Amino acid sequence: MAPKQDPKPKFQEGERVLCFHGPLLYEAKAVKTNIKEKQIKYFIHYSGWNKNWDEWVPESRVLKYVDSNLQKQKELQKANQNADDDSKMGEHKKHYDVEGKMRGVAPSKKIAAVQQKNVDLKAKKTKLKTPAAGEGTSTGEMPQPPRKKRARCDPTVESEETFINRVEVKVKIPEELKPWLVDDWDLITRQKQFLNWLPSLQIDPNPAVLPWSEDDNYLMLFHLPARKNVDSVLEDYASYKKSRGTSESKEYAVNEVVAGIREYFNVMLGTQLLYKFERPQYAEILADHPDTPMSQVYGGPHLLRLFVRIGSMLAYTPLDEKSLALLLNYLQDFLKYLMKNSSLFSASDYEVAPPEYHRKAV
Repeated sequence: MAPKQDPKPKFQEGERVLCFHGPLLYEAKAVKTNIKEKQIKYFIHYSGWNKNWDEWVPESRVLKYVDSNLQKQKELQKANQNADDDSKMGEHKKHYDVEGKMRGVAPSKKIAAVQQKNVDLKAKKTKLKTPAAGEGTSTGEMPQPPRKKRARCDPTVESEETFINRVEVKVKIPEELKPWLVDDWDLITRQKQFLNWLPSLQIDPNPAVLPWSEDDNYLMLFHLPARKNVDSVLEDYASYKKSRGTSESKEYAVNEVVAGIREYFNVMLGTQLLYKFERPQYAEILADHPDTPMSQVYGGPHLLRLFVRIGSMLAYTPLDEKSLALLLNYLQDFLKYLMKNSSLFSASDYEVAPPEYHRKAV
């Protein structure tokens, strides 16, 4: 049987296109094409934008530059205008306070690396001090500044001033969802406390029927794979929005929101969304399912944790103020959806970690 051929790109190099950047469409040029593992990506330059905003995007974010898509572009701008007006804030308050929702530029390891380099840069400055006597200088001699070597600037690393002045992005969790974050933390990190939960889990709290003694430490784990995984939650949300008569332009934006949440979740889970006690479980999942996105394995509680951390990542996306404000409004809507679907968060989805796991994890 003949080997399968690589898919054919829909767009030519140098072609004028429209490209999603956040929930809006912008005029752009497909500069380069790359096909890897049957996936087509384009290196996009947004017309009139600085080259620092050039990026590789999947084909799903690119549309033909034709009248019908130009009309979609106008509809998206109009549909989101009200949300944009509501999100404007004073010039002196560089802070976004969200009560809910999102999609945008997909996160990457590059963004995380840039973030860490800038944190190191800031920390380095605060540690600078005047040398004490005998530290590298002779008596009566003024210390000479070291000769600076000309170095090539890394375009992926921001200047210290840009880093310090970067807009803070804060996603506020609705009050109704906060108890679930607390319960989730309590079940996984608080020793012995899980005994209070055993009756609701239909487990006999009598230590005689448990494989531990009363002096042991008891911790729990979220059962994997989840009863309802992240992908299913996102698909249900998209269907829910569509069923409410969402316009075609809004539907495009919702699909972008859903895709963005999924991408952020898969990138951030292993490094920012797990408690220490959960890491061996995560390592086992990776070993058993190396090619499976974690959004197909984990569920509601871990998805909710994402919104505690996502603000710090959004601060490093190359989005203008308008696009960022729109993303935050979409995040707000999604969190309200989670709030209305509290069945996604249940103590019965947790299980007692066996003794051998405790020995490995603690």
